[in-house]
Amino acid sequence: MLRGVREGFDRAYERLLHREGEVGEGPGHVAIIMDGNRRYAREHGDDAPDGHRAGSETTERVLEWCKEIGVEELTLYAFSTENFERPPEEREPLFDLFEDKLYEFGDSERVHDGEIRIRAIGEIERLPDRVRSAVDYAEERTADYDELTLNVALAYGGRNELLRAARDVATAVDEEGLAPEEITVEEVERRLYRGTIRDVDLIIRTGGDERTSNFLPWHANGNEAAVYFCAPYWPEFSKVDLLRGIRTYQSREASWQRTRTERAVALVSALAADELDGV
Repeated sequence: MLRGVREGFDRAYERLLHREGEVGEGPGHVAIIMDGNRRYAREHGDDAPDGHRAGSETTERVLEWCKEIGVEELTLYAFSTENFERPPEEREPLFDLFEDKLYEFGDSERVHDGEIRIRAIGEIERLPDRVRSAVDYAEERTADYDELTLNVALAYGGRNELLRAARDVATAVDEEGLAPEEITVEEVERRLYRGTIRDVDLIIRTGGDERTSNFLPWHANGNEAAVYFCAPYWPEFSKVDLLRGIRTYQSREASWQRTRTERAVALVSALAADELDGV
């Protein structure tokens, strides 16, 4: 009963957001830290793999919502480099889930009809062979699509990503004759995990924690991305939660625009005052 009440409230709130014009120009790239799967499972008397499977269903819904809203790139934090330290009885079901879902995405009519491109970012070489094969399958099957890009962060670590890029640049300077003044943003970006992704506009973290866990530091921190923290565990994440995150982004953008306008007006006024003083 409570679930039905919440679903009814969410639908009403979603209509309200649209009616008030709050859902307008949105972010091009949304990155989500999908936290809370294990806690969700514990609270429902299940094992951790059950929570991750429930979370994978949310992932499919979020893909649909992002496509409806006009998001062009979605990055999901699925497995960090620190997750390798989990016991095998937790890791292996996760690897099984990644394998199944990647093959499923590669064959999904919804993915092909929506022209969704699937990519994996991270230290993919550290993953089991069966997961790497599934990555290759999904990427090859969707390589020509550009309507929406889904980046799945697997074996991802933000600090490691920047460290590897810095080492590659240093090697290029030392061994390939790259001049220091030739080290550009593009030179660094092409050395990040598996190529360039666009700058992140909005980071969402579920599960109640208010930290970004070193996720996409180059693309998010460098772009001063908006951040939205929400309480629901990932399996409970709803379209209203997504819309609230987008509204946070829009509010931040509107605030920045007002600040830029106020500064421009102040500058013009100061210049005008100087000109009058000189008359």
